[in-house]
Amino acid sequence: MRKKPATVGIARWSATHPWTAIGLWVIFVAACLVLGGAAGTNAISDEESGVRESGRAGKIVHFGDFPDKAEENVLITAEDGGKLDRAAGRVAAADIVERMKALDEVESVGDPVPAPDGKALLVAVTMKGDTEHADERVQPLLDASASLQSAHKGLRVDEVGTGSTAKGLSETLGEDFKKAELISLPLTLLILLVVFGAIIAAGVPVVLALSGVGAATGLSTLASHVLPETSAVSSVILLMGMAVGVDYSLFYLKREREERRAGKSHVDAIEVAAETSGHTVVVSGTTVIVAMAGLYLANEATFASLATGSIIVVAVAVLASLTVLPALLAKLGRWVDKPKVPFLWRLTMRSGESRVWPALLRPALSKPFITLVVSVGALLLLAVPALDMELKQPGSDDLSRDIPVMQAMDRLTEHFPSKGTVHQVAVRAPADRADDVKTALNGLLERTAKDELFTHDATPTIEVSEDRRVHTVDVGTPYQPKSDGARESLSVLREWVPQAMAGVPDAESAVGGKVAQGVDFTGHLEERMPWVVGFVLLLTFVTMVMIFRSIAVALSAILLNLLSAAAAFGVLVAVFQNTWAESLLDFHSSGAVVSWLPLFLFVLLFGLSMDYHVFVVSRIREAARGGVTTKTAVREGITRYAGVVTSAAIVMVGVFAIFGTLSMVEFKQLGVGLAAAILLDAVIIRTYVLPALMTALGTWNWWPGKISGDPGGSTSLPDQAEPSGHPAEEQPQHARFAAEQQHGQSAAQRAPQQGGYQQPYHQGPRQQGGLQQPGPYRHDASRPGYYQQ
Repeated sequence: MRKKPATVGIARWSATHPWTAIGLWVIFVAACLVLGGAAGTNAISDEESGVRESGRAGKIVHFGDFPDKAEENVLITAEDGGKLDRAAGRVAAADIVERMKALDEVESVGDPVPAPDGKALLVAVTMKGDTEHADERVQPLLDASASLQSAHKGLRVDEVGTGSTAKGLSETLGEDFKKAELISLPLTLLILLVVFGAIIAAGVPVVLALSGVGAATGLSTLASHVLPETSAVSSVILLMGMAVGVDYSLFYLKREREERRAGKSHVDAIEVAAETSGHTVVVSGTTVIVAMAGLYLANEATFASLATGSIIVVAVAVLASLTVLPALLAKLGRWVDKPKVPFLWRLTMRSGESRVWPALLRPALSKPFITLVVSVGALLLLAVPALDMELKQPGSDDLSRDIPVMQAMDRLTEHFPSKGTVHQVAVRAPADRADDVKTALNGLLERTAKDELFTHDATPTIEVSEDRRVHTVDVGTPYQPKSDGARESLSVLREWVPQAMAGVPDAESAVGGKVAQGVDFTGHLEERMPWVVGFVLLLTFVTMVMIFRSIAVALSAILLNLLSAAAAFGVLVAVFQNTWAESLLDFHSSGAVVSWLPLFLFVLLFGLSMDYHVFVVSRIREAARGGVTTKTAVREGITRYAGVVTSAAIVMVGVFAIFGTLSMVEFKQLGVGLAAAILLDAVIIRTYVLPALMTALGTWNWWPGKISGDPGGSTSLPDQAEPSGHPAEEQPQHARFAAEQQHGQSAAQRAPQQGGYQQPYHQGPRQQGGLQQPGPYRHDASRPGYYQQ
C-alpha cells in the first residue's frame, strides 16, 4: 500500500490531539505578533526603492548624510480666499512665530515670506528629531496653528508639512481601513452563513483567516529586516489573507461536512478531507507562492516586498488549514453545525441536483463552438480598453480632496508653487571640486530662472554635505506631479544638468524627486515585465503538466488565465482612466493606472485562478476516468462542485471590492481589479469558456495522454485512479454520478461498478475500517480525492 500524503498524517495527529494543536497555533500566532512588534518595521528608503537615474540620485543624497529634519509650513491667507490684508497678516505671522518658538518640539522658525501674488504669508518651521516619527510630535504645532486661527478672525491658517501631512493622511486612511474591516467581516460571515447555514461553521474560516493575517503581519515585519518593507504590504496581507484564508478553510470544511453526512466518524471525515481538499490546498497554495516569487524578477525593492508579504500570508493560510483546522473540527464535532439558521440550513442540506448549474451549462454543452466564440468575444471586448493603458506612479494629486490636509496642500502650492512639485538635483564630486560644483549649479539655476517650466517664487538653496563631497538643490515646477508639464521639465533638467557638470572632473550627477521616480519606475517595469510574465507563464505550464500530465490542459489553462487577466485590465482602464466612475467610487481620475499594479495583479491573478482551475479540471478528469463522455464529465465535474467554487469566489469578490471604497487610488484600483478578475473568472471563464472549450476538444483535452475511461483510451496509464468505494446509500450526492456513468454503457462495462463508482481492476472486495475497498490502493498525489490500484 502506497504511503498516503503528509496532509493525512498531520490531520490525524491534529484531530487526535486537538488541544495541543490549537495551543501550538495560538502560541505561533502570539509569537509572530510579539516578535514582529518588538523588531519593528524596516521600511524601504528612497535609496533602496529607486531605479535608474532617480535611484542614483537617491544614493548620492544618502552618501551625503544630510541632517534629516522635519519641516512644517504655516500658511496665512484671507478666509474668503481674496487678497490678504497686509497689516492683519503681519500681526498673525508675528504671533505664530512667537507661539512656535515657545514649543519644545520646534528647533527654529523662519521669517514670514510673502507670496508673489500678495494673497498669502508663509512661515517655515523646523522641528526637532527625525522625520520618521514627526507625525507623533506634530500635535503641539497643530494646536498652535489652530489657536492662531481662533485669535485672528477673517484669516485662514493652514499647516502643511512632514508631520502634519503624515498625521492627516494616516488618520484618514486609518478610518478607511477600520471601515473596511467593519464591512468585510460581516459580509464574509454573511456569505459563509449562506454556504453553511450554521453560525459556528461560518465563523471558523473567518477566525482562522484573521489569526493567519495576524501571524503573517508579524512574520512580514521580521522579514523586513532582510528585505525592506513598503507601506502597502500590510494592506496586501489583509486583503490576500482574508481571501485565501477563508477559501482554503471553506474547501476543507465543506469536504469534511460532506463525509460526515455520508456516515463517517469525525476523524475519518477529517482524514478524507485532508487527503482531498487538504491536498488541493497544498497544490493551490504552492502554485500561488511560486507565482508570487516571479515578482522577485522585477528586480525592484517594492515588488520584492509585495512578493514577500504575499508569500508569507499564503503559506500561513495553508499551514492553518492543514494543522489547526482539523483540530478545531475534531473538537467541535457536530457542534460545528450549530446554531442552525433555519431557512439557510434547509437550503444547504437540500438534496437533489441543482437546477441552476445545468441550465447555465446548457449552451456550453449543447453548442460549444458558438458558446466559445460568444464568450471569448465578450471577454476580448472587455479587454480592448487595456490597449490604451497608461502607467503612472501614485502621488498626492491622486488623493481625495475631501481630506483637509490635501485642501491645505493645494492652497500652499497655489500661492507658493516651489513647495509643490520638486526635482532634486544631486551631485557627488571630490571635496576639492566643491567650489566648481557650486559654480556649475548656480549657472544651472540661472538657466532655470529664465524658463517657464520651473517656478520663480523662491530662490533655490544649494545644500552641501559636511565633507563637501555632495551637493543638492531642489528645483520646483508649477505643474502637478503626473502632468505632461512636470515630465517635460524633468526631461529638460536632465539635459541641462550634465551640460552644467561637464566642466567638473570626476563629478557624478543625477536628477531625482517624485516625478523622476515615477518616470523611472514605469520605464523599469516595462523593461522587466517580459521576464516576470515569462516566468509565470512557464511556471503555470509546468505545474499543469505535472498535475494533469496533459499539454492540452496546460496550454488551455494559460490561455484562459491570459484572457481573464486581459479582461480585468480592460475593466481597470475603463474605470480609472476615465471620469465616468469618479462619483461612484469617489476618486479623481489621473488618466492612468498605478504603475506597479498591472504586474502585481497579473502575477496574483494567475496564482489565484489556478486554485479554481485545478479544483474544477481535476473533478472533470475524475468523471472522464469513470468512462463517461467528455460532455458528461464536464457537466458532472462542474455541477457537483460549482457551489463550493462559487462560494469561494463570492468571498474573494466581496473582500476585494471593499478595497475599492478606500481613499488611496492604488487600493481602489487593486480592489476593483481583483474583484473584476475573480468575478469574470468565476462567471464567464468557469461557466462558459472552460466547459465549452473542453467539450469542443473532447478526448484531445488530455493530449498527449489518454483518459482510461475514454473510448479507445488506454487502460494501463500509470496514473489511473479511482475514488474510494463508499456505498451509494451512504453518499447520495454521488448517486447521480453513478447514473450518468451507467447511462449508455453495456452490461460488461457496468459490471465492475460498486457503490456508484467504476472499479476497472476490482479483484474481490475486502473490508477495511468498515469501508469496501478493492485494494490494494495507492494515492495519486496529483488527483485529490483519488485512490490508485
